[in-house]
Amino acid sequence: MRVGILTSGGDCQALNATMRGLALTLYKNVKDVEIIGFIDGYKGLMYEKYKKMKPKDFYDILNVGGSILGNSRCPFKRMRIIENGFDKVKAMKNTYKKLELDCLVVLGGNGSIKSANMLSQEGLNVIALPKTIDNDAWGTDYTFGYSSATAIATRY
Repeated sequence: MRVGILTSGGDCQALNATMRGLALTLYKNVKDVEIIGFIDGYKGLMYEKYKKMKPKDFYDILNVGGSILGNSRCPFKRMRIIENGFDKVKAMKNTYKKLELDCLVVLGGNGSIKSANMLSQEGLNVIALPKTIDNDAWGTDYTFGYSSATAIATRY
């Protein structure tokens, strides 16, 4: 099984912890799993910038800030706009198929989840994990990053 993972949008707490939990669960429960980490979010998926992850890549990252994969903003409203002849949606689909992914896991907020849904509608197998310090992802009670942000903001 090949699983792609990316973090998209702004930075927030719990990105590395969430990826670590996902990765260690996959490595423990799925025989012959391979995780492909896309560098800088959707841009990595568009431009084929990725690395094959190993279990050791996910150890000792709980206290590391940001995302070990990096992230970038790729506004949902611009995903279908072809710029200088570059079709972002087509490029992402091609990378997914070229790498023979069984699934893509997206950690992101509202716009990132909309993009994940769009890719799902394009026929890709996508799972979106809501990540935002605002806790404003539609259809969720809690998002990754919200609890940490609230705890820090109300500490004193």
